[in-house]
Amino acid sequence: MSQTNTARSYGTVTKTLHWLTALLILTVLPLGLIASNLADSLQQGGSVPEARIALTGTLFSLHKTLGLTLFAVALVRILWALTQVRPGLLNADHKAEAFLAETIHFVLYGALVLTPLTGWITHAATTGFAPIWWPFGQSLPFVPKSQDVAHLFAGLHVAFQWTLLAALALHIAGALKHHVIDRDATLRRMWFARADLPVPPTAAHTRRPALAAAALWAAVLGYGVVTGVPQHDAPQTTAAEQTTNTSVENAWTVTDGTLDIAITQFGNSVTGRFANWQADIRFDPDAAPGTQAGDVTVTVAIPSLTLGSVTEQAMGPDFFDAGTYARAIFEGQIEHTDTGYVATGPLTLKGQSADIRLPFTLTQADGTADGLRMTGDLELNRLDYGIGAQMPEGDTLALDVRVSVDLTATPATRDQILPGADTPPSQ
Repeated sequence: MSQTNTARSYGTVTKTLHWLTALLILTVLPLGLIASNLADSLQQGGSVPEARIALTGTLFSLHKTLGLTLFAVALVRILWALTQVRPGLLNADHKAEAFLAETIHFVLYGALVLTPLTGWITHAATTGFAPIWWPFGQSLPFVPKSQDVAHLFAGLHVAFQWTLLAALALHIAGALKHHVIDRDATLRRMWFARADLPVPPTAAHTRRPALAAAALWAAVLGYGVVTGVPQHDAPQTTAAEQTTNTSVENAWTVTDGTLDIAITQFGNSVTGRFANWQADIRFDPDAAPGTQAGDVTVTVAIPSLTLGSVTEQAMGPDFFDAGTYARAIFEGQIEHTDTGYVATGPLTLKGQSADIRLPFTLTQADGTADGLRMTGDLELNRLDYGIGAQMPEGDTLALDVRVSVDLTATPATRDQILPGADTPPSQ
């Protein structure tokens, strides 16, 4: 059996790539649909067993890994096809049917590349949940970690996925028609068994099928962009706009800052950030070591958290339950120690309180005469606040959550500490 194509039949390499592609498609698509349905069920409320979360992650990882395999096989198949003679259509004298068959082939080849590629970009633009099982990392060059980018390519991925399904269904239907109704050798010549194959009729190849496929892809691309472009709500206030203390003495105003968290899921670090929070600070920079230097109250809008690909899941009842508990509050006393500063006090989160200890350092803020930059981090046990209580072992979701604070503050002016001047975080 020839390794290469002839005018009558396909070679062994082409046949192997064809059936390997078919096997991967018929595996990857069901895996993606099942995993997506499981993920949707995780966000519908109620207690979710840890085993179901682990299963969802495993199925998504398998879907992504096999999807990249499909992408590689599709590229090899296309490159190989460019070097080979393509056997002519056995129904070339039926021009309308031949036109449709060639158009579907062009659409199918495009979907085999674009569907896994957009899924890969979506994965690379987010952090966490269901890693690809390979040693080459989870990122892509020139693809930023961005929820907007992920949302856009996720919309394209879904549009291309349904295009792939439609093209595949038509391709299979056409093959069955040839085999069952027309009783010709179209399907047989793609199988490995030897067969007496007819000489295809002479046909004039035109660009019309390729142009028709391009027009269809333009429509699919437009639909994917429309559905994938994220719809932003009104801009949230930043940390720089969210600070005042109603006490005139030693009040400070935060001019810039970030409040980040990091979790570990399936052994991979996932970082997130709260976009909306408020810090009311009273601080005496001249307080001697061993004395109280002030106090701080931090109010955090839980719904403002973005946490990679698990943001929606994190807002659910089993985790932050943002619909019921929209705010977290830390009320700390600031102590000047021999080695630096520490804020201690209760953190109330998801209706439960536990004392925490936040060591931090102070340095002169760049570009200000009297501003200070505060940096600090600590680790929380999520079970202290009933977060992910259905996963107490920490195998799927680690128990420790790292919180990092980095802010710049300056002494408040009188205008900044007048009643009504502060802006509470949005619900």
